[in-house]
Amino acid sequence: MNSHKALNNVKAARARRVAAVLRSAKHPRLAVFRSNRGMYAQVIDDTKSKTLVAAVSSEIKTKGKKTDTAAAVGELIAKKALAAGIAEVVFDRRSYRYHGRVKALADGARKGGLKF
Repeated sequence: MNSHKALNNVKAARARRVAAVLRSAKHPRLAVFRSNRGMYAQVIDDTKSKTLVAAVSSEIKTKGKKTDTAAAVGELIAKKALAAGIAEVVFDRRSYRYHGRVKALADGARKGGLKF
């Protein structure tokens, strides 16, 4: 089996597991996108298909490690969500492993006051 196919199968299975939890959620979801350069987070209301708040790593002024920036994005999204009256969300990591920058963002959001 081709290694790319194997990796895609693992990522697809992980995405299906995460999506199964999200389908039964009653709270807005905190969706995360990770690129090579930055981290993006947005709180989405799926019943209205509307983004409620969003945060991007380019909003963070301090430069440092990518994991430190991701944690700062998590704290920023938590601050914006709490200001909008959102205290509890469901974490949507898509096909990303809960490791590194994704984990740092989640920990930063918890530190900022969001509940998962």
